[in-house]
Amino acid sequence: MSAQLIDGKLISAQIKDELKAKTEELFASGKRVPTLAVILVGSDPASQVYVRNKKKACEYIGYKSLSYELDEKTTQEELLELIDKLNKDPEVDGILVQMPVPKHIDENAVIEAISPDKDVDGFHPVNVGKLCTGEKGFVSCTPAGIIQLLKRSNIDITGKECVIVGRSNIVGKPMMMLMLRENATVTVTHSKTKDIAEVCKRADILIVAIGKAKFVTKDFVKDGAVVIDVGINRNAETGKLCGDVDFEEVSQIASYITPVPGGVGPMTIAMLMYNCFEAYEMHC
Repeated sequence: MSAQLIDGKLISAQIKDELKAKTEELFASGKRVPTLAVILVGSDPASQVYVRNKKKACEYIGYKSLSYELDEKTTQEELLELIDKLNKDPEVDGILVQMPVPKHIDENAVIEAISPDKDVDGFHPVNVGKLCTGEKGFVSCTPAGIIQLLKRSNIDITGKECVIVGRSNIVGKPMMMLMLRENATVTVTHSKTKDIAEVCKRADILIVAIGKAKFVTKDFVKDGAVVIDVGINRNAETGKLCGDVDFEEVSQIASYITPVPGGVGPMTIAMLMYNCFEAYEMHC
């Protein structure tokens, strides 16, 4: 048996096309279009690539994007002043500060400074709290993207046993809440979990987000499980990108699997664009 690939490129393109059609309708009726403000502090090469990809997505869908590329030496006070100005601007729907910020700036202070109704990254404590209590709010983009991958692949979540490997604030914890919201039974594993392979082997849906190349082998996966690989690592031997899952091994026993690259990755920007449209609708 060989697993069916869940194509993140295809599904993210569908979402972007749906948003593009909605944006074209707005433009045709003379309304303003959604606006995303992206702030980059410093010149981290990976961050520059991410910001460029976000701008490209805005351009494709038809959003207006505002770009603020600040010097590495920008003070925390200056950054918070800019965020405050954007919070107050009625034309700006979403604000995104590309992480990581330079070490002299407190990441939490930056996240908390963004207005919760412009927090399209879904990191503000108010939005995290809303996710926990089941209220409507912005959900961080990678976990929201995984739900879309499952639903648009017609994978039923209700009543399924889901195991999540990793408990980060960006993926593991919000993923747990979203899977509960979709009526799965959820176990979260981490570095202190005993017999982690045995726990993972119970999963109908296994979601892996720990940042360790090929950590999950076929010994972690039961026959016919759905495997979602969030990891993105550089293979030390080949130099190629690989996930947290040993794709060659696991794809032989899983029913569905996401590839790396081309699985979860493209969904993150698609869901950022989705959140930006939601923010726009909230403000209009």
